[in-house]
Amino acid sequence: MTDVHDVIISGAGPVGLFLGCELALAKCSVLILEKTEDPRSPLKQFPFGIRGLSAPTIEALYRRGLLKELEVHKQFKNPHMTSAPVRGASRQGGHFAGIPFHDSNIDTSQWRYRLESSTETNLLSEMEEIESVLAHRAVDLGVEIKRGLTITDFHQTAEGVSVQSDDQSFQGRWLVGCDGSRSVVRKAGGFAFAGTEPEFTGYSAQVDIADAEKLGPGRNLTPTGMYFQSQPGYLVMLEFDGGAAHSAEPVTLEQVQEVLRRVSNTDVTISALHAVTTWTDRARQATTYRNGRVLLAGDAAHIHSPLGGQGLNLGLGDAMNLGWKLAATIQKRAPENLLDSYQIERSPVGAQVLDWSRAQVAIMSPSPRARALNAIIRDLMNTRDGATYIAGRVWGVFTHYDLGGDHALVGHSVPNFEFEDGARIGEFMADGKGILLDFEGNASLKSLASGYGDGMKYVSGRPKERLGLSAALIRPDGIIAWASDYDLDCGEIEKAAARWFGCQ
Repeated sequence: MTDVHDVIISGAGPVGLFLGCELALAKCSVLILEKTEDPRSPLKQFPFGIRGLSAPTIEALYRRGLLKELEVHKQFKNPHMTSAPVRGASRQGGHFAGIPFHDSNIDTSQWRYRLESSTETNLLSEMEEIESVLAHRAVDLGVEIKRGLTITDFHQTAEGVSVQSDDQSFQGRWLVGCDGSRSVVRKAGGFAFAGTEPEFTGYSAQVDIADAEKLGPGRNLTPTGMYFQSQPGYLVMLEFDGGAAHSAEPVTLEQVQEVLRRVSNTDVTISALHAVTTWTDRARQATTYRNGRVLLAGDAAHIHSPLGGQGLNLGLGDAMNLGWKLAATIQKRAPENLLDSYQIERSPVGAQVLDWSRAQVAIMSPSPRARALNAIIRDLMNTRDGATYIAGRVWGVFTHYDLGGDHALVGHSVPNFEFEDGARIGEFMADGKGILLDFEGNASLKSLASGYGDGMKYVSGRPKERLGLSAALIRPDGIIAWASDYDLDCGEIEKAAARWFGCQ
C-alpha cells in the first residue's frame, strides 16, 4: 500500500527545508522531492552564496534553536556588513541600489520594541550552509528527502494530491511548491503570475582574468550598466538589455567576456570560466498562494531581482508563517479560515519586496534621469532619518501583519523579553507551540492556557524590561496576536485565542 504523507513539498532549497522542519515539528509526515541530486554548487558557496539574513529570519532561526548551528557569520570581519549598529562607528551596514548606509547614522531609538536582549538585525550566512543545517534538522525530525526527482505533474481531489515524477507516483494530503522561480507546481497548478518584465540581465561569474588591472575595484557604474568585483575573479555584472540574454541555455566564456567588455568599456580578457549564472529583475507574484490543496511559497510565489538579498528572507518568512497553520489544518485543530490568513498576511509583504526591488532598478539605470534620482536618494540616505528608514526596511525591522486590535505590538514579532533569571522568551519557542505570556501571574490566564492542552504554553515571570506590557498571546511563528497593558480584558484574550487556536 502506498504511503500517504501529510504534505509533499517540491524543492529542497532553504524554503522547502524550513517548511518541512516546521511541519515535522508539529508532528506532520513530510516528503520533500528535489530535482537536483547533489545539493552542492559553487554558486551556493562563498562568495556568490553569501546572503544577508534579516531580523525576522534571524529571530525565526534563533527561536527554533537553529541559529547556533550557523558558523559562517562568525568568520566574517567584513566592515561592509556589521551585525548591529555600533555607536560612534562609521561602518557600512548595507545598501540600497548600491548606495551604502552607515550604522553610525542609524537611530535605533526609533525602533521602540527592539530590546538589548534582541537578536541581531542582520548577519551574513552562506546558502550551502543554510541548506545543510536545515536538511540535517529536517532529517532529525523525520522528514523524508528524495533527491533526483522532479515533479512532472499532479492531480488533486477533495481528499488529497497525487504527485507524478516520471514513472513514480506519490500521495499526499497537501502539496506545497517551493521549487523556485520556474516552479513546475505553479505552472501545472494554473496559478496566475502577474508582474513586470525585466530591465536588465544580471551575471554572477567566477573567472580567471588575464589583465584584471583594467577593471576598477568594487562597484562600478558605467554608461551601459554596472560591474562589481568582490575579490579577484568573482564578478557580478548588470547589462540593461531588457533581460534578453537570460535563458536556460548554458552561458559561454565568450558571452561573459563580451558582456564584461561592453559593461566595463575595456578590452579585458577572460582566460577561464569556472561558474556562471544569469538572472534578471523580472518581478512577478502569484495572484493567489493557494489553489485547493496546493500552496506556493518562496520564489515559486514571487520572483524579483536579487538586489539587496531580500528573496531568501522573504521565502523563509513564508515557511514560518505557513508551517503551523497548515499543520493545524491537517490535524483538524485550526479555526475556520486559518489557512486563508497565509495569503492575506504574506502577499502584501511579498508585494512590498517586489516594489522595493523595482525602486532599486529604477535608480540603477544608466539613463540621466535615473542618475539624477540616484543622487537625491544618496543625499537622503546620508541623513539620520534616511539611513534609519532604509536600514529598517533592508533588515526587516518594520515587518508586521495587520491583525487588527488596539495594541501597538499586535502583528509584530514578540520582543525577546529577558526574565530576571536570565531566560529569554525566544528560548521557550523551540517546540513551535503558541505561548500565553503573563508578566503578572494572572490565574485566569493560566487557566485559559491550560484549556488548550498541548497547543499552548503558559509562560510567566518578571522581565527586566516589559515595555509597559502585562500579557501577550504569541502565535507559533512568534507574532503577537493579542497584547494588553495593565487593564486586562479577559473577553478580548479569549476571542484572540479562539481566532488563532480554535475554541477550547
